[in-house]
Amino acid sequence: MNTLLEGKNIVIMGVANHRSIAWGIAQSLHKAGANLIFTYQGERLRENVAELSAKLGKESLLVNCDVTRDEDVEAAFAVIREQVGVIHGLAHCIAFAKTEELEGEYVNTSRDGYALAQDISAYSLVAVARAARPLMTEGGSIVTMTYLGGERAVPNYNVMGVAKAALDASVRYLANDLGKENIRVNAISAGPIRTLAAKGIRNFNSVLKEIEEKAPLRRTIDQSEVGDTALFLFSSLSRGITGEILHVDAGYSIMGG
Repeated sequence: MNTLLEGKNIVIMGVANHRSIAWGIAQSLHKAGANLIFTYQGERLRENVAELSAKLGKESLLVNCDVTRDEDVEAAFAVIREQVGVIHGLAHCIAFAKTEELEGEYVNTSRDGYALAQDISAYSLVAVARAARPLMTEGGSIVTMTYLGGERAVPNYNVMGVAKAALDASVRYLANDLGKENIRVNAISAGPIRTLAAKGIRNFNSVLKEIEEKAPLRRTIDQSEVGDTALFLFSSLSRGITGEILHVDAGYSIMGG
């Protein structure tokens, strides 16, 4: 166990199950001594989060938060303020699009499907950053999860790619807004990992196979590699970095077609 985050309070949003990238981040931060606060959406997910957080060996605060409702976001951070006081970091690992919007042609995206993907996958970062800001009185770090589909047209990603592009731009604008308070905002662009969200992407196995063949490291990545990168971004080791997108994808993003 290292002590990079000893005494730091960090909020983790988006743990669904043991395969979640958010859970990989939680494990890395826990090993570095962080005190973790988990948010969840609805009672159905609370059980999963409670079960996982118990494995860390110390009690974590669990807070309900539906990021599509401003009053829920405000209420969640009011609870965190009351129970914890200052927070030093926030891991935003939340994204959603309807499965049917990820298939076929992007041009057929519905208005509702577009709005929903943007609301949950991009705007939620703005909403939670605004709510977290008053609690980050000692500065700190906000880290979100993005994907190459926000930079390139990736098959079967469609509206989610456009939402990730908006998320990437939000990282830059939030970094500019919050930097004067010593709050850094960065994104990790992770390579494909077998998560609950990945199940909604058609031909996902062929995507993994292509990464293994073309990525410079000739392999895919796992959640611990994303978790350790998040640890770096939450720690003082990355104190000069903000507004950036770090690719953790075995180098796949540097390659041509």
